Amino acid sequence: MDGTETNRRNCASTEQQKMLDSGGNQNGSKDRVTLKKEIGLLSACAIIIGNIIGSGIFISPKGVLDHAGSVGFSLIVWVLGGGICALGSLCYAELGVTIPKSGGDYSYVTEIFGGLVGFLLLWSAVLIMYPTTLAVIALTFSNYVLQPAFPNCLPPYIATRLLSTTCVMFLTWVNCSSVRWGTRIQDIFTVGKLLALVLIIVVGMVQIANGHYDALEPQTAFEFIKDPSVGQIALAFLQASFAYSGWNFLNYVTEEVVEPRKNLPRAIYISIPLVTLVYTLTNIAYFSSMSPQELLDSNAVAVTFGEKLLGVFSWVMPISVALSTFGGINGYLFTSSRLCFSGAREGHLPYLLAMIHLKSCTPIPALLVCCTATIVILCIGDTHNLINYVSFINYLSYGVTIAGLLYYRWKKPKLVRPIKVNLLVPCSYLVFWAVLLGFSLYSEPVVCGMGLVIMLTGVPIYFIGVQWKNKPHWISSAVGEQDQPKRLCIVLLALCNEKPSDIC
Repeated sequence: MDGTETNRRNCASTEQQKMLDSGGNQNGSKDRVTLKKEIGLLSACAIIIGNIIGSGIFISPKGVLDHAGSVGFSLIVWVLGGGICALGSLCYAELGVTIPKSGGDYSYVTEIFGGLVGFLLLWSAVLIMYPTTLAVIALTFSNYVLQPAFPNCLPPYIATRLLSTTCVMFLTWVNCSSVRWGTRIQDIFTVGKLLALVLIIVVGMVQIANGHYDALEPQTAFEFIKDPSVGQIALAFLQASFAYSGWNFLNYVTEEVVEPRKNLPRAIYISIPLVTLVYTLTNIAYFSSMSPQELLDSNAVAVTFGEKLLGVFSWVMPISVALSTFGGINGYLFTSSRLCFSGAREGHLPYLLAMIHLKSCTPIPALLVCCTATIVILCIGDTHNLINYVSFINYLSYGVTIAGLLYYRWKKPKLVRPIKVNLLVPCSYLVFWAVLLGFSLYSEPVVCGMGLVIMLTGVPIYFIGVQWKNKPHWISSAVGEQDQPKRLCIVLLALCNEKPSDIC
């Protein structure tokens, strides 16, 4: 994670060069500093795998089984979910080398469809996707911490919310205080999720080897707990997609990938099947020791698994999952605050969010906005409704981005595309995408519709805050457009650790 500091300095140097160039520097842009290409194939695989595997595999199995209706069909959903991620990843690989900008979806959609669509994607990410994901992970953390104290019932609603809020506020304070502290927490607590998954899979395989696989036998696995419907199957895929979210994170650092034409698709071919295998084996391990009803009745699946199989060492499981989710909260706080910062720097969010503390070099306003939005969402729904909520918006943004790939091919057919996937890949993804979102909206109109409404509230905000250039003074002050050069200077000061007299 020490590379974070290097990248920040590189970015700062780039901004300084831009300021000098605009001020009449004779050297022009010849010596302009850019981000180094230092991410090889192994690092690219680590980014994809590390961002996908997180708290989702400890949360989603219950929701997938509930909506799929049977053990066998839930395992099919997990495998197909990985296949859909692979299709989407290949489309993103083409976009990543055709539009070689870091920033992922936001950069591609802005380039292809213009500022409004890019702003709506950013708006939904800042207000919905990241805060809701943070809320889900925080609730999972509190459930796993409190479940051992309430073995025969659900932890109290107030207790889970208070512990979740305390955790989010503490990690916000850590990230406000020091970038190094935040990255160290991320490195250390990643071990927790790996330990938990390895332990679950190994113990589950031992169970199966000893003949404990009644729930996995074909005649039992496809006994439906309730009558399935297309809408419920769509919601099962939404639940699984939450666990697979993060497959597109490599596109946020495309500019730093060595030989992206080769390494982007290779990283996808290696990482997505590996994650799919791990997720499928983890679910098989769950069913080696729990009946479908036991899994559905459990509020913390991994805790129940540990209590049944680990005996006196059952305490290892809730601790491992708590460590994993604690690190997940920290990671999403880190990345979501940087998205706010980037959007503000591009002029799509109030410039206040682009300000950085002079001593700690942390985007404190952006972190506080993320923390506040997360705490609000913590109070409005339970875990599985929130997963449907955020997964619907996630899939919506993925579909818009991949539709952009087809539109860009039509708009610029002669543009050089180092990677060019077969048209069946984006078309297959979009067909699945349309069916999934359509039936999800039909099955959960309130949950999914609310996400659409919040996203569309960004339309008037965009025209007032971004497009309207000659705003009255009081509106400009409200959105933070005054003293923009001074604020940019403060940002550069913080990034470079320079004195005011040296830059400003």
